[in-house]
Amino acid sequence: MNRNKQTEALGTIITLIILVLLIFLSNVQTSKLSFFEGIVSSVLSPVQNLFISLRNKATGNNTYFSDMELLIAENEELKEKNSDLEEQIRELEIIKADNETMQEYMNLTQKYAEYETIPAYVINKDVSNLSSTLVLNAGSDNGVKENMTVIADKGLVGHVISVTNNTSKVQVIIDSASTVSCSISTTEQSIICKGTLDNDQKLRASFIPTGAELIHGDTVSTSGLGGIYRKGIHIGTIKEIVTTSNVIDRYAIVEPAVDFSTVNNVLIIAE
Repeated sequence: MNRNKQTEALGTIITLIILVLLIFLSNVQTSKLSFFEGIVSSVLSPVQNLFISLRNKATGNNTYFSDMELLIAENEELKEKNSDLEEQIRELEIIKADNETMQEYMNLTQKYAEYETIPAYVINKDVSNLSSTLVLNAGSDNGVKENMTVIADKGLVGHVISVTNNTSKVQVIIDSASTVSCSISTTEQSIICKGTLDNDQKLRASFIPTGAELIHGDTVSTSGLGGIYRKGIHIGTIKEIVTTSNVIDRYAIVEPAVDFSTVNNVLIIAE
């Protein structure tokens, strides 16, 4: 408190000195002004600097500016650390995704241990009412050939229709041009499952023998007929049975076990 009063008194004295000098200079002839200006400047400059310094200390300005510089430096350091942390998080997410992919491949390989398989990852999807295909990151350099069966964790995906050195294209079973010979769990008789143009990821089971009894919830698997798919690969379940006036024309709606919009990791069954 005493220091603030002393500073205010000193400021008042300096202000009075400056006022006296200004009055004196206003009465001096212009020709002599430059001489006095030099003297006044040399006298007043250190006084002014001292006054500004004392005022800054009294009002806390020096601390304010030093604090600002410190905050700016700390902010830049925090930005750099935050950038490093974000990079580390991205790297950890990549490692986590790779580990999950490897774990899924291991689970798939164990599940389909009876097959010799080639692991692959979906790099492009075209699932529409006109066509339904997937592009995989494995090709002829990996041993992939046309007509090889592609499976996922839940069941049948489709078969390879074209191959490059590093990629392969798969026609999935919901493609409108796809036809799969199937069997139902409650009967050994074969039916035909085809893709539809409805883009609803469903199959239509037709050519159902007149003596076959269909049950809602029956599981559908590959029959092994047709020369492409091996027997016993899970396809899906019957969700609806549609009867007609002619028993020959009846059909069923089959829901595939595989969700083709989200499937990523697959296995290609080698010949």
